Amino acid sequence: MSVFVFTNKYETKTIDFSNPKAVKALNKALLFEHYNIKFWEFPDDNLCPPIPGRVDYIHHVSDILNASAISENIKVLDIGTGASCIYPLLGTSEYNWDFVGTDIDKTSLEFAQEIINKNNLENTISLRLQTNSKHILKGIIKDSDKFSISVCNPPFYESEKEAIEATTRKLKRLKKDDDKLIRNFAGKHNELWYIGGEKAFLHNYLYESSLFRDQCIWFTSLVSKKDLIRGLKVSLKKLGASSVQIINMGTGNKISRIIAWSFQE
Repeated sequence: MSVFVFTNKYETKTIDFSNPKAVKALNKALLFEHYNIKFWEFPDDNLCPPIPGRVDYIHHVSDILNASAISENIKVLDIGTGASCIYPLLGTSEYNWDFVGTDIDKTSLEFAQEIINKNNLENTISLRLQTNSKHILKGIIKDSDKFSISVCNPPFYESEKEAIEATTRKLKRLKKDDDKLIRNFAGKHNELWYIGGEKAFLHNYLYESSLFRDQCIWFTSLVSKKDLIRGLKVSLKKLGASSVQIINMGTGNKISRIIAWSFQE
């Protein structure tokens, strides 16, 4: 980590947040220092999640469960766990929850499994491969499953072009030249974009959640685009959701929100 640290013009020690290797080293240090994660290695082209925002989501999930008096035998479904396996790592560290992590990328799951094994978390985190990229919960949730809640960080972009445009804007804010388009948190195509974008992914997720309404008490997801919320709430009403919550969440300069819904009373 120290190799990336420098003193800026304000005499403050910092890192270059446009450098993906520096950002990854920072996140690795945070996991080691605060969450007892001793091994966290995966390819640089996989999405490197910002730890403060991810743990903030986990704390909000805890609040939802507490408000519903759900405190025992908590089992969480992580949709799109990725190579970093970040939500299961944070959830087991902070709250001792059990997790099932899913992904459509077999290689990502192999790296996630290595992280699980080397942190001795095999008894609390298991992984499942989604073999059909058109589905989110179908083929994943088994008849015998009972989940307390799900978490999800959906793909935000409709295409590689949209992802590159977003990266260009971010680099300009960081006052970096855009001739080398490097995402400071990296990310593979299945982690960043989805046909139809975030809107299509979320509406697919909402529909499939209604098919498993008795096997998961709460479903949740991050939502990056505020203007999607109204349509999501309308869809959930049509699907028969008994409770819908919108939780605003902000970490640093990024503003996001969580949508949570349940079909159970």
